[in-house]
Amino acid sequence: MKRIATAVAAVMLLSACGGDPLTGGADNPAPTDTIVVGSGNFPESRLLAEIYAEALAAKGVKVSKKLNIGNRELYYKGVQDGSIDLIPEYSGVLLKYINKEAQEVGSDEVYAALKKALPQNLIVLDKSSAEDKDAVVVTKQIAAQYSLKSIDDLVPYCKDLVFGGPPEFQSRADGLPGLKAKYSCEFKEFKVLDVGGPLTVAGLKDNTVQAADLFTTDAAIKANEFVVLEDPKNVFAAQNVLPLINEKKASQQVRDTLNAISKKLDTKVLLELNQKLSAPDKPEPEKVAKEWLASAGI
Repeated sequence: MKRIATAVAAVMLLSACGGDPLTGGADNPAPTDTIVVGSGNFPESRLLAEIYAEALAAKGVKVSKKLNIGNRELYYKGVQDGSIDLIPEYSGVLLKYINKEAQEVGSDEVYAALKKALPQNLIVLDKSSAEDKDAVVVTKQIAAQYSLKSIDDLVPYCKDLVFGGPPEFQSRADGLPGLKAKYSCEFKEFKVLDVGGPLTVAGLKDNTVQAADLFTTDAAIKANEFVVLEDPKNVFAAQNVLPLINEKKASQQVRDTLNAISKKLDTKVLLELNQKLSAPDKPEPEKVAKEWLASAGI
């Protein structure tokens, strides 16, 4: 029953986002003259998807959107079956998802390995210099209490601490299995929270969890004076933002437009855009995307 309920919930989520469920996508492919832009279920992914969609539409490309789909385990199926054509991705974590045995950690090495690992119908375009990596994050108080600067420093205390993060962090190679394999770090308990969202931030602040998975460009890190622990053994590989696209939809105009975005997008810009998204008035990602594209001259 639990599996059935989960499947129904996923279908309802996708329908609420204005798109058809991803299952059966091969039987109901996107129109050949339209690019379907998807996103994951966290603000930065939705923002990047809006940037891609707005830029392409401005060039006269027909675009439709399926935003806030869910985690990679959900949306990658849609990219594979053709119900999604384009989605913003992160080089290292995508490589690890496709090839759990991948050992590359540097930006260029990860990018080269990713291009080789992708199935025949999918390609990635130019990578941006913008990086958003998963990170083990603690509060300023916990860092001081245990003298923490790196994950190595955390190892003696893992067995006594509760870790929080999205459910998929429990099984991904660059999640708990990676922390165990590279650092021999096994936490007392794992608490299922959200993807770098309010539940994770609240869990750290109220000490429900003592360490958590957050994205390095999350505005909440600076706002709450959280401490990002260094990762000397590279559990988290380079994570450059880049477009993953169905090769059949990657016309020269589409390639040029998306590559122009990657050329302008760096980590500083990504941080600034995330801060705008988290402003008190909570602007829509579409509005933030349009403003940045205008300022970048794209």
